[in-house]
Amino acid sequence: MEDKRNIQIIEWEHLDKKKFYVFGVAMTMMIRVSVYPFTLIRTRLQVQKGKSLYHGTFDAFIKILRADGVTGLYRGFLVNTFTLISGQCYVTTYELTRKFVADYSQSNTVKSLVAGGSASLVAQSITVPIDVVSQHLMMQRKGEKMGRFQVRGNLEGQGVVAFGQTKDIIRQILQADGLRGFYRGYVASLLTYIPNSAVWWPFYHFYAG
Repeated sequence: MEDKRNIQIIEWEHLDKKKFYVFGVAMTMMIRVSVYPFTLIRTRLQVQKGKSLYHGTFDAFIKILRADGVTGLYRGFLVNTFTLISGQCYVTTYELTRKFVADYSQSNTVKSLVAGGSASLVAQSITVPIDVVSQHLMMQRKGEKMGRFQVRGNLEGQGVVAFGQTKDIIRQILQADGLRGFYRGYVASLLTYIPNSAVWWPFYHFYAG
C-alpha cells in the first residue's frame, strides 16, 4: 500500500487567529468540564491517608455527591479554568518561536525542538501557580481537614464564596511559603514537559514529511 504521509504543515501566518483562539478555548473548556470531577477525585485519593475517607474512585464520587452535591465535584474549577490561558500561550509561543528560529535555520527538527521546549517553559510558568491554588481548593470539604490549608467560613455557601475561598488560600500560601509556595513542583514539571514537548514536535514533523 502506498504511503501518503505528505501532510501540509500549518505555520503561524496560515492560521485564522480569531477562530483559532475562540474554538480552541471552547473545545478545551468542554473537555475540562467533563474530566474535572475525576481530576478532583484523583487528587483527593492521592492525598488521603490510606483509605481513611474513600475506598476508591466510585466510593469517592458517591460520598462527595452526598456531602456537597454536584458543586463539590467542581471545587476549584473556576480558578483552574485560568489554565486555559496557558494552552493558548503554549501554541502561540510555539508558532512564534518557530517563525523566529526560521530566520536562522530552515530545519524543521531544529525549529520544532526549540519551539516545543520554549512553549512548555512558558505554559508551565503559568500553569503551576494556578494548579497549586486549585489543588488546595480541591481539598476543601466538610468535616475532616485535607491538605495543608483550610478556608475560613462555611463550605455550604454561607460566608465564603468561590473567589473568597481562592483569596483565602492565596493568602495562606503567601504567609506559609512566600511566592515560592506557588511554584511547588515547578522544576519537576519543567523536567517532565520540556523534554517531552521538545522531542514530540520534531517527530511529528518527521512523520508529516
